[in-house]
Amino acid sequence: MRDDPLLRWQWHGYGRNHQDPRNLLLHLFAVPLFMAGTLAVLAGVCQGSPLFAGAGLAAALGSLALQGRGHRLERHAPEPFGGAGDALARILAEQWITFPRFLLSGGWREAWRARRPQPGAAD
Repeated sequence: MRDDPLLRWQWHGYGRNHQDPRNLLLHLFAVPLFMAGTLAVLAGVCQGSPLFAGAGLAAALGSLALQGRGHRLERHAPEPFGGAGDALARILAEQWITFPRFLLSGGWREAWRARRPQPGAAD
């Protein structure tokens, strides 16, 4: 894995920004959808299939929309993007490196176990 400032910065705050159980579940579905979508875009471009590339783009954008909704559920909002380049770098890093690392390192499981009770839930 690369060791650059973006990845260190993103990893440092990742657990803090991913605590809500609904957001955790959304990410389990949405991140693989984003990955499949981006691979479909690449395959569609390489194969000269605009339909395949378009379907992949729709999947990736739909995934980002779901994750955006999930992030609004969090107590701690992610830091705003500093421009288009920052947005692209952070999105690709989160989808392809940081979330898989969070999941495989046990961070997701720890966040799930420590999830806060939902408002109105019985004790």
